[in-house]
Amino acid sequence: MKKFKIQKSPFVVPTNDGKLIEEIWGNSTGNTNISVAHMIAPPDWSEPHQTPEFDEITYIIKGKKQFEIDGETLVLEAGQSILIEKGARIRYSNPFEESCEYLAICLPAFSMDLVNREEK
Repeated sequence: MKKFKIQKSPFVVPTNDGKLIEEIWGNSTGNTNISVAHMIAPPDWSEPHQTPEFDEITYIIKGKKQFEIDGETLVLEAGQSILIEKGARIRYSNPFEESCEYLAICLPAFSMDLVNREEK
């Protein structure tokens, strides 16, 4: 039995806000312990506040991304990363003129049941 798996075609999560979400590993591959996703947030994109039941690591590849975490606003740029612990109230956005490309790693895996998004 092989001790590895190769992912050749990430699951593209349907969105209606212009954001590209490619889940490389996670619930779409039968792994509930961790998810890894490649994302591109377009300019002027934002999500509602959420209070996830998972830790999330974000690594910025290109552009900038804004984070509102428990009332504090931070901006990360290419080459920077952040670990946000579960239970924090977060709002992600890209209020900038260029798209933001990044990786997101969630422990356990991202799911709509665990994200606890607020209404906009």
